[in-house]
Amino acid sequence: MRPKLEKFVDSLPRLSVLEPKRKTKDGVHYEITMEQFRAKVHRDLPATTLWGYNGQFPGPMIEANRDEPVHVTWLNHLPSQHLLPVDLSIHGLNRLPIVRTVVHLHGIETKPDSDGHPEAWYTSGFQETGPVFSRKTFTYPNHQRGSLLWYHDHAMGITRLNVYAGLAGMYILRDKQEKVLNLPAGDYEIPLMITDRSFNADGSLFYPAGPEDPAPNLPHPSILPAFNGDTILVNGKAWPYLEVEPRKYRFRMLNASNTRSYQLQLDSDDSTFQQIGSDGGLLRKTVEMNTINFQPAERMDVIIDFSKAAGKSLTLKNNLGPDADPNDDTANIMQFRVNQPLKNKDKSKLPSSLSVIPSLKNNKVSVVRYLKLIGSEDEFGRPLLLLNNKHWHDPVTENPQLGTTEIWALTNTTNFSHPIHIHLIQFQVMDHQPFDLDQYNADGKIIFTGPPEAPAVNNRGWKDTIEVPAANITRVIAKFAPYSGEFVWHCHILEHEDYDMMRPYIVEDNADDKK
Repeated sequence: MRPKLEKFVDSLPRLSVLEPKRKTKDGVHYEITMEQFRAKVHRDLPATTLWGYNGQFPGPMIEANRDEPVHVTWLNHLPSQHLLPVDLSIHGLNRLPIVRTVVHLHGIETKPDSDGHPEAWYTSGFQETGPVFSRKTFTYPNHQRGSLLWYHDHAMGITRLNVYAGLAGMYILRDKQEKVLNLPAGDYEIPLMITDRSFNADGSLFYPAGPEDPAPNLPHPSILPAFNGDTILVNGKAWPYLEVEPRKYRFRMLNASNTRSYQLQLDSDDSTFQQIGSDGGLLRKTVEMNTINFQPAERMDVIIDFSKAAGKSLTLKNNLGPDADPNDDTANIMQFRVNQPLKNKDKSKLPSSLSVIPSLKNNKVSVVRYLKLIGSEDEFGRPLLLLNNKHWHDPVTENPQLGTTEIWALTNTTNFSHPIHIHLIQFQVMDHQPFDLDQYNADGKIIFTGPPEAPAVNNRGWKDTIEVPAANITRVIAKFAPYSGEFVWHCHILEHEDYDMMRPYIVEDNADDKK
């Protein structure tokens, strides 16, 4: 029996910025270790054994400046046995060391050898390495717009377990354009990593070793197609509260859950979200949102104005819908207590115009790729989700030329949404168009049931992860630059990514061929 925990009894941990090990003419240098440690995630729960960067969850926050390179040596100091049940039946994991790690900085434009390729893994002390491993120190050039990025494990076949164990952290990239807007800053800019977990009564992490009613021939442990925890954590605490002043605050939100998507809303008719940014930084204009759909790996940059809520408490809710169980604790995320005196007059701004985002629709499009999201089964009858009906180890089929613009028409033939992430690039969402899924399943034909629909107004900036709804074609447009080489694209439901909804793609540079 898992414990029932009281909400809003622990204060929200404030994430401190990591100091670099050194600064040189070629940038800023960090050394970050992956360690096993223990921490209390709730007042009434015994300490939990976790894995974390520098022995903390979330990992330490890195703050970087545009065009100033960051170099990180990621050191694996983890034990040789996993905290969680590892399915060895997928990806030949029975032939590999159990505990393997590699770090992906999600949203960064960097060369392939610093991107965190899933087969660039390594064990403690780099004693064993994967077939794509080439370097111990990763370089992030930061030649891109200011935005909230995040780093997390990306090792082949066990990403879901390594991230669930705690291997995730936040990375804020600053630029001058953002600073001149006079947005809430300092104590009034707060990163929020939202995630879900389940715990046993002794405080240990709970993650299932397989389905509740396994088939007789099913491997044990066995990967699940999805997993939602029953406890919501923010910055590593279960249902925390934050004491705030009656003024504007900027919240840099990240959905770091394995599977769970959220529909964020505030339980006050007087309060809304003023969304100013998403994955790839600032939007063109501020967008007022009553609810925000929030898929795994997406980031939301919002301002909440508490100036009219002095003396009140507001709850950040997860709208589970009218048919939800009223006792479902995951309808709550955290609480804001507007009980602090105003220290100084709030001089921060909420600009209507934020940034310039040139439309990629004006670019010459070299290729339109129709890429299907497909559901199937493996030899044990387990769900097996694939991209374009290809497995991870099948030959590469997506090979954009360096510097060219392509449209990827992501065609979801399954009956649920998938958040699709493409490494290296930020893209723009063109539209979603629904089709008849029953017709497709009957004869493989795409019959549209409505016209193309523009993306939600808060998804019209730069994105690197987007929800592809069931029975829809979602078209995204991207320029494949600035680096060539092998990258990956995948569903960011980590259980799907691990098996087998991830594919390599290669950005080809033919400059040498033309000499």
